[in-house]
Amino acid sequence: MRGLSAFLCGGLFGAGLYLSGMTDTTKVQGWLDIFGAWDPTLAFVLGGAILPMALAWAATRGRQPVLGGSFPARPDPAITPHLAIGSALFGAGWALVGLCPGPALASLSYGGWPGLLFAAAMALGMWLAPHVTTRRASPA
Repeated sequence: MRGLSAFLCGGLFGAGLYLSGMTDTTKVQGWLDIFGAWDPTLAFVLGGAILPMALAWAATRGRQPVLGGSFPARPDPAITPHLAIGSALFGAGWALVGLCPGPALASLSYGGWPGLLFAAAMALGMWLAPHVTTRRASPA
């Protein structure tokens, strides 16, 4: 039941990304081009994610998921060097390619080889990140 629920939720998420235009790299890059041909329509998508997430955090406080496990802890609001560097890399990748992890995975079903290349590079980066962080934190 848990696998079916994850599949349905992932499908709904992917469909929402597709319908909102988040998988269209030109639309995303148009949103980021504030000094050129700016396309403000994704502001509604990004802004529309804030209210449901705030409600979800409030509704899950002190509860357990119906299908088992536990809800993730609320993220620490501290801005650390790790967070700042990761955010800068995420933003740079988003600006250069026009995809972030969710839409990149959703676009694999129709994106062709560029989407596969991006997903492979993203997976490699996710695999390398803990190794680079550990190496950077250890004394030389």
